Amino acid sequence: MATAQQIRIAYIDFVLTNDEKPKTVYSFAKKLKITEAEFYQFYSSFESIEKTIWFDLTFETISKIKDQEVWHQYTSREKMLSFFYSYLEKLKSERSFVIYSLKDYQGKFSIPNVLAGVKPIFENFAQEIIDEGLDSGELAERKFLTKRYKDALWVQFSFIVNFWINDDSDGFEKSDEAIEKGINVTFDLFQHSPIDNLIDYGKFLSRNGKFKEKMGF
Repeated sequence: MATAQQIRIAYIDFVLTNDEKPKTVYSFAKKLKITEAEFYQFYSSFESIEKTIWFDLTFETISKIKDQEVWHQYTSREKMLSFFYSYLEKLKSERSFVIYSLKDYQGKFSIPNVLAGVKPIFENFAQEIIDEGLDSGELAERKFLTKRYKDALWVQFSFIVNFWINDDSDGFEKSDEAIEKGINVTFDLFQHSPIDNLIDYGKFLSRNGKFKEKMGF
């Protein structure tokens, strides 16, 4: 009887060899010398195999970086940078599959079905980092906008993965640059700025109207 891992390996080999999914579960199971029932014990469809692969790549990356001794010493910005650098290193081991899996979604704005399980786990991870940054004062608390921070990081996730897929530079050095610039710009927007100080000052003045009158304003 095949295991989930054996089915997964056989599926990856098939799609990378044929550049398409097997025609049916029956034909794929027959090639693997198992029954359809045995296949369905582990996966509900070929798409579910791909979803599992993507989920595992993401979950394993998050688990690995959180186990690092220096993790708790990092700022929120450094934690997100660490994730993306580590994630692309992880994806390198499955680069051919990653390119195949996302080939039909290049240039589209919709979330690929195969990333359906990745989005919630990434956003939960991002929210943890954001909350830590808000608690420490590293990030600015902004009415209506703070809750959208994780959405901005998901946009960076999509951009960076797609950039890496199309990166033909030596050692994917342009992807590293994309991570550095993209995450730094995003976290610059999350942090306090002169505009925040101006808004706070405006709130102070509005709360102290009587004081302004006494001062002759």
